Amino acid sequence: MTSLALQPRVAPRWPGAFGTRRSGHVVERNLTAYRRMWLLLFTGAFEPIFYLLSLGVGLGKLIPDVTGPDGSPIKYVSFVAPALLATAAMNGAMYDSTFGIFHRLKYGKVYDAILATPLTAPDIALGELVWCLLRGGMYAVAFTVVVAFFGVLTSAWAILAVPAALLIGLGFAGLGMALATFMRSWQDFEFVNLMMMPMFLFSTTFFPLGVYPRPLQLFVEATPLYQGIEIVRGLMLGVVEPALALRALYLAVLAALGLWIAARRFGRLLLS
Repeated sequence: MTSLALQPRVAPRWPGAFGTRRSGHVVERNLTAYRRMWLLLFTGAFEPIFYLLSLGVGLGKLIPDVTGPDGSPIKYVSFVAPALLATAAMNGAMYDSTFGIFHRLKYGKVYDAILATPLTAPDIALGELVWCLLRGGMYAVAFTVVVAFFGVLTSAWAILAVPAALLIGLGFAGLGMALATFMRSWQDFEFVNLMMMPMFLFSTTFFPLGVYPRPLQLFVEATPLYQGIEIVRGLMLGVVEPALALRALYLAVLAALGLWIAARRFGRLLLS
């Protein structure tokens, strides 16, 4: 007679340590869950648009030209718009990879139910990463369409701005997932806000890097949002340099590291 005793589930180390094709079921689950909350998904796309209209367009009328990536003067709206596109990708990825995953992990017990199926902890991590990427990409596409009406997309390289925004979303989704697995309560999310707000304000979103003292410049240059903004700004303005590849590598490594940590942490929290 065959034994039906349940065997303990463990988190695989390799292969599949970063998830498998089964992770698509996690994306499908989230799409189904948001079917009746689709309007909630789009609310995050409006914030960067409001900043563009109020500061980029409105305040830009009062500000003379600023220095672009190649040293030439550009309009203020052309300086701000790429940064807001990168910020839109960051927000879309971070909100779901932190608040959403924490709720599903601690209170919704969604992942406990998923682990009762053939899916593994790395599958959950990869599925959530893809879902966050889709949400960040949706915001980026919506914002790019709006930006096009203000004449900012003047370079043929600008067509790569959306894939660059997806890479930014990928990096922040990995970072957010890893952080969410260490959260103990909703109060810990104050640290997430404390991290995101300075990045948004100081990562050359509204001011060129040269206005800061050198110690603050070094801090800004180390942030992932600054790296993402430099990529999108270079592509939108047609200033494409080899350094953009290194910035892209920075974000790719951040995503891979975050996915690895999240997969390990999911396994430890849900299977131990």
